[in-house]
Amino acid sequence: MQRREFLEFIALSAASAVLASRPYHAVIAQEQPITKKIPSTGAALPVIGMGTWITFNVGTSEKLRSSRTDITREFFHRGGGLIDSSPMYGSSEAVVGHALSNLNFPKTLFSATKVWTSSEKEGREQIQESRKLWKVNVFDLLQVHNLEGWEGHLRTLFKMKEKGELRYVGVTTSHGRRHDEVEKIMRQQPLDFIQITYNMRDRAVEGRLLGLAQDRGIAVIANRPLDGGDLTRRLEGKPLPSWARDVDCQNWAQFLLKWVVSHPAITCAIPATSKIEHMRENMGASRGRMPDAAVREKMIKHLASL
Repeated sequence: MQRREFLEFIALSAASAVLASRPYHAVIAQEQPITKKIPSTGAALPVIGMGTWITFNVGTSEKLRSSRTDITREFFHRGGGLIDSSPMYGSSEAVVGHALSNLNFPKTLFSATKVWTSSEKEGREQIQESRKLWKVNVFDLLQVHNLEGWEGHLRTLFKMKEKGELRYVGVTTSHGRRHDEVEKIMRQQPLDFIQITYNMRDRAVEGRLLGLAQDRGIAVIANRPLDGGDLTRRLEGKPLPSWARDVDCQNWAQFLLKWVVSHPAITCAIPATSKIEHMRENMGASRGRMPDAAVREKMIKHLASL
């Protein structure tokens, strides 16, 4: 062995010894978050994002806004990117803007909000208001919320994208609604994103919509990945199976989220939380090993057995 190779071997051995002596969760936390490519551009997006429905609708309370800023700080500290909101979510957009301005708009931010009105003209006005609330000039993604007035709004959004005023265009639905219409739009419109409900309990989009998204090169955001928290509450107090460690799951939130984002068609999941400890758990799902198809099936069977 050459002297240089010997020194490199010693350095690697020392590094391995340090890693072995550190807690398992600390090693995982240092890894870079897993990303997936947005099909229309190839840009990378961390697989765990942040939703703001209910959790960020806290009005003007300084205490609650400060708490949401802390949660947002933790999100970015752990490698977060996509934040999703909507004018439908009360004060959430304003609270997001407050948090981002206090954090000097982290470089990894992927800003995603929605248009939620039946009027095309009101939609354009709503976008301007969202810009003011978020304090951003150009959104990464604008989505037609629950397909409300989608024909007119898509005209607006595609024009904005053409002018460089917007990076990506999408549509959303939730709770298994209007899948036929979503499919029709996916086939007819050059969408960059769709947002749908997908979790271990609600799998209605498998096959048809997720398969079509792959065929059409459309990114998919999974909303309600924890089924509004119902799944984690149902599993509270139950032990994780020992084999969950094989895919680096330390808690049920990571078990549930890794199942969602390991689907080949899913680009990003957007769990929402108002607690920092839950944010840490959620973001842990963006690191470590991911389940393959066989393990995903094993996870489903285990959940059904509980």
